[in-house]
Amino acid sequence: MTRKIVLAVTAGVLALTASACNTVRGAGQDLESVANDVDEAT
Repeated sequence: MTRKIVLAVTAGVLALTASACNTVRGAGQDLESVANDVDEAT
């Protein structure tokens, strides 16, 4: 249950950050940050 909540929040944050990214490098950094947060949460 908690994992589903974390994934849903992560998907929402990813959608918001993806729309705010101006460069491919920035998008890559955002994806890496989200992946690290998910790893720490699980």
